[in-house]
Amino acid sequence: MQMKNFGPRLALAALFGTVLLVAAQAPTGKIHGHVTDPTGSPVSSGTISLYAGGATSGDAKYTLPVDTGEYKGEVAPGSYTLVYREPTTPKDKVVDQIDNVKVTAGGDTLQDDDMSRQDYVSKMSPEQRKALEETKAKNAEILKENSTIKNLNGDLAKARSDRANKNFQEAAELMQRDVALKPTEALLWVELGEAQLGLKQYADSETSLQKGIQLDAGGKKPNAEVEGAAGNALGEAYGSEGKIPEAQAAYDAAAKVNPTGASMYYTNEAIVMDRNNQLDATVAAADKAIAADPTKPIPYYLKGKALINKATIDPKTQKIIAPPGTEEAYQKYLDLAPTGPFAGDAKQVLAELNQTQSTSYKATSKKPH
Repeated sequence: MQMKNFGPRLALAALFGTVLLVAAQAPTGKIHGHVTDPTGSPVSSGTISLYAGGATSGDAKYTLPVDTGEYKGEVAPGSYTLVYREPTTPKDKVVDQIDNVKVTAGGDTLQDDDMSRQDYVSKMSPEQRKALEETKAKNAEILKENSTIKNLNGDLAKARSDRANKNFQEAAELMQRDVALKPTEALLWVELGEAQLGLKQYADSETSLQKGIQLDAGGKKPNAEVEGAAGNALGEAYGSEGKIPEAQAAYDAAAKVNPTGASMYYTNEAIVMDRNNQLDATVAAADKAIAADPTKPIPYYLKGKALINKATIDPKTQKIIAPPGTEEAYQKYLDLAPTGPFAGDAKQVLAELNQTQSTSYKATSKKPH
């Protein structure tokens, strides 16, 4: 019988056996946790070192980075001393240590390093404990302030929604409560003033808006948009009471503090002057609005409307004699808004300017909003 040659197979098996021995790995376990300072806040950086055999100096068996209060790693099973060090802590010093931290094979150990725990704080010096208490008190105030601001921001959003839906009473009541809670916040006073304006409580609105402007202007970071909005609303409140010089001054102040909103403020001034039948003041406000932004049609219409209401009739020709600039204002409105809400009125005026009239022409009572 012929003998089989097993030599190569045995050599191959030996080779596989060697590969399997190389591929085999020692079992490991995972460890992770939170690292917080004595105030209870996450530490921003540093390292967690794991020492075997109770050591806390020399070369650590594992060193894991701390990132925004978190650390994690995969290590050999065993019992360790956990040491936290800040980036500037010398290698022979520790900030904190926790003994007998056990990691099991295949497990995931949660081991927090909470330096607000009593046994850590008790080792601090009296000066350190005093500083800690002061810091915790300040942090508590900051958290309270942040919570208040969050609530106030929510109230502001609701008040604005209420005003948009003409629920002025609800908006006013909400802001009355909030200005009592935080009377130094300019924006709350402005929002209260706008709600009171919606309720036609003009005197109250003026007081609230003036308070908002005063607080914002005297603050560390004045907000031009807040003061501009307050001045714009203040102008309307004054105008609603027939206080023409005060209204004009309020709109001018709004445009000065926030030039980017000047076109809107002066357009609103022209509307308010028109409602009060202040023809010269309407023309003056419209001219300022046009100078701020010549592409907006409404100021041209308001100017033309004020001018045509100052027109006379030539006794000889019975033709309308309109003040200079009337036709140009109406025509410019049509150029910019050929299908606008006042296009029909503008066309009618332009057509009648060349016709014989028996009575003085009066522009339509339709008012822009």
